[in-house]
Amino acid sequence: MGEKKLTYKDAGVDTEASRNFISSIRPLIEATFRPEVIGSWGAFSGLFRPHLSKYANPVLASATDGVGTKLKIAFALDLHNTVGIDLVAMCVNDLICQGAEPIFFLDYLATGKLQREIAVEIIEGISQGCREANCALLGGETAELPGFYAEGEYDLAGFAVGIVDEKNIVDGNAVAEGNVLLGLASNGLHSNGYSLARKILLESANLPLHEIADPLDIPLGEELLRPTRIYSGIIIPLLASHQINGMAHITGGGIHENLGRVIPNGLTAEVIKSSLPSLAIFKLIERLGKVEESEMFNTFNMGVGMIIVVPRETASAITAELRKIGEEVYQLGEVKKGKGSDKVVVI
Repeated sequence: MGEKKLTYKDAGVDTEASRNFISSIRPLIEATFRPEVIGSWGAFSGLFRPHLSKYANPVLASATDGVGTKLKIAFALDLHNTVGIDLVAMCVNDLICQGAEPIFFLDYLATGKLQREIAVEIIEGISQGCREANCALLGGETAELPGFYAEGEYDLAGFAVGIVDEKNIVDGNAVAEGNVLLGLASNGLHSNGYSLARKILLESANLPLHEIADPLDIPLGEELLRPTRIYSGIIIPLLASHQINGMAHITGGGIHENLGRVIPNGLTAEVIKSSLPSLAIFKLIERLGKVEESEMFNTFNMGVGMIIVVPRETASAITAELRKIGEEVYQLGEVKKGKGSDKVVVI
């Protein structure tokens, strides 16, 4: 008998299964397409013809991110249809902070061995996120890396591109003394601070994911898998009718770090603590972990996923307009003249 000839499949990579998977998710991808998508399915790159006539001086914006250790919760619960939404949200929410409309998205899924059912769930979430953000899922990559990931685990990365007219770029330079800070509600932890949250809730307190821990009103696992909110459907129409001087997506680093990125030198953003919503998940983490309040604010969004900085004279009208469409809006404080030793953001 001759020696067995080894194949790529013997090494752990099943290219036929990968091809079948790609074919199965085609409807999910095509459901996100905008009219600007051109070219044939299965090409080496995605093609997108933007309507440049809408812009005097079009500028492309780009952002990339991942989901982080929130994926560990998805692994533990074997629920994978929401982390794709997180992936899209983390990228497109950054784009809109500069006034850019998300136009297309690409994903990267890497795993030790492709499990078709799980991969389809992930792409279902990415497709849903893209539809919510009105951006096309223009391409992606699914990589099998045998021996690189633990069994049943994977990692995700996302890449988003948006477009904005140069004169409409929001960069914080217009933020001025007297501007009002408006906060848009988050959906809980979103996709940040999970390393600390898991250490406290799952390792130290050993809370079961399937049980409801006081003061939550749903099982802990369900709470931890709440998908990150996508704000483009709210912000893009708002930009067409109102002046917004600055926007901050509240991710890792909390309100201090992210709001500080759009506050010009010489000014201070003063956030009134009592104006923030009080979400049960943050109370639980703070209590069980005996986490100092400053650490909470420097790690989590504390109930606000996006902050917009607007002129005082239009703050009430913008708030009313947002509440009319069902958005929870919080008047968090205002921008004041800073002093030499003042922090850029004070809570």
